Amino acid sequence: MNTPAATRAGTAWLSPIPIFFVFLWSTGFVTAKFGLPYAPPLTFLILRCGMAVLVLLPVVLWSGAPWPRGRIGHMAVAGLLMQAGYLGGVWTSIKHGMPAGLSALIVGLQPILTAFAAPLIGERVRPRQWLGLALGLSGVALVVYAKISLAGLAPAAIALCVLALVSITAGTMYQRRFCPSFDLRTGTLIQFAATVVAIVPLAVWLEGFDLSLSQVQWNARFIGALLWSVFGLSIGAIFLLFKLISRNEATQVTSLLYLTPPTTAVMAWLMFGEALSPAGLLGMAVAVVGVAFVVKKEKT
Repeated sequence: MNTPAATRAGTAWLSPIPIFFVFLWSTGFVTAKFGLPYAPPLTFLILRCGMAVLVLLPVVLWSGAPWPRGRIGHMAVAGLLMQAGYLGGVWTSIKHGMPAGLSALIVGLQPILTAFAAPLIGERVRPRQWLGLALGLSGVALVVYAKISLAGLAPAAIALCVLALVSITAGTMYQRRFCPSFDLRTGTLIQFAATVVAIVPLAVWLEGFDLSLSQVQWNARFIGALLWSVFGLSIGAIFLLFKLISRNEATQVTSLLYLTPPTTAVMAWLMFGEALSPAGLLGMAVAVVGVAFVVKKEKT
């Protein structure tokens, strides 16, 4: 017999939330392509998170949103892992020459890594879900394999991308374990504020960051990418991600990331004219089937 909690979790996958999340999250790679040529990665991340704080702070104060009592430290740690570690790692690796396809494949290991770590937070991965995870990873590999190039790839780029993989996996698990439920307005504000505090010293050291923002080339493409990264990604996609984490198992949530490379490939085809290979189309179908295996609830 299904419990009310299980019923709510099951119906969450039938709502538009996962669809909207995958779409918004997938735009992150397109946003990086538009924005990173005009600003160093950590500087871009500071602007993104700092502007999100400026947007959310008056909303929190005006609405009287509740603060996560006793969990502010946990929220900050999760934010450092999921924002500073993940985005800082991916964006910096791309700046160091990491091909987007290989980056997507490395980060695409997150659902598998999460599944192995699931027992640490009391979650069990069923055999059907393991099959789905394997199918999803195979689908991602088919989508991105033609865009993978190792020519001239620096070890630092690989290390940064692996850091991003470990960070977002650990952050998802940590948040699921210690602070799964909270007010989205205050929780997100805490995470972005913690990210800014942590990233600024690194940006000063590595990129010569200063308040004049002399490293940024201000133009329409960069401003558009920055605004979308604030409202579409930092607020829209992150709100949806946190909602999914609060209601579903970590393995189920991270499996949705298998749909990111296929969705990004479609966006790149529409916006930049990048070709969609037959293998890529097959990979999209395989990834969708794999995710369906993971998120489908067992009958009880």
